[in-house]
Amino acid sequence: MEAAFVNFLEPGDTVIVGVNGLFGERMSDVASRCGAKVIRVEGQWGRIIEPEGMIQAIQGNPEAKICAIVHAETSTGSHQPFEEIGSFCRPKEILFLVDTVTSLGGCDVRVDDWGIDICYSGTQKCLSAPPGLSPITISRKGMEVLHSRKKQVQSWYLDLTMIERYWGEERFYHHTAPISMLYGLREGLRIIFEEGLETRFQRHRTLGDRLKMDLEKLGFKLFAQEGYRLPMLSSVYFPRGVEDLPARKRLLNEYNIEVGGGLGQVRGKIWRIGLMGETCQDQNIACLIGALQEILV
Repeated sequence: MEAAFVNFLEPGDTVIVGVNGLFGERMSDVASRCGAKVIRVEGQWGRIIEPEGMIQAIQGNPEAKICAIVHAETSTGSHQPFEEIGSFCRPKEILFLVDTVTSLGGCDVRVDDWGIDICYSGTQKCLSAPPGLSPITISRKGMEVLHSRKKQVQSWYLDLTMIERYWGEERFYHHTAPISMLYGLREGLRIIFEEGLETRFQRHRTLGDRLKMDLEKLGFKLFAQEGYRLPMLSSVYFPRGVEDLPARKRLLNEYNIEVGGGLGQVRGKIWRIGLMGETCQDQNIACLIGALQEILV
């Protein structure tokens, strides 16, 4: 996220950010630290941001350099549609930036087809590789903006103009590459393509729906907006009478199951249960539901 903003924003630039969860908030924070003017398109936590709202913000701020949104908002479990936004941005100078940290490898992410100019992810979610790497891809339009900067990138370590020389034919030294993590990522990608992308996406959809259904049977209520719920992360209100932290501590200490608590506005109000990549398996759902049946007695 930081690399995506520091390389393309300069002090005084305008950026439009969709904010309907913690990671939209974080985008706003990072952009403001770059000295940018941040136009926030606010959405209710747990609900999507209507694409029309983002497009209206672009129309109202034609000088904006970047339009940014989170595809899979991990703090709320909402699955953001944005193809319409990408299509609107494509013929214009504005760059379309999308956070796919949680979605890549678990559902469809069509960078070129959907008009994304700057797209980043993480290896530790649905790619099921060791944490510590952040894949990023930049369109030709984005690279033209990068190469036309008036000032140096404010971060030496994340400066893509230097890193592209390191990864290009020049092989200009920039840093010591994390070789072990790259081999881990390679193996994770091999497993993904061995399974097949559509098969993998269907597995996340099927088991994500099953988990949500089983949780509802136990008295949990789904938090994210109906029709826009992530397959790889279920956000739920826990049943009345259940204490958030004690129940999650029991799951962890007695059953070796870690469940995420709410973040930001929904801290102490919801649970966030991940089924990502290689952890998206029938037996993991069975273990969780069995443990909850014992805890909730």
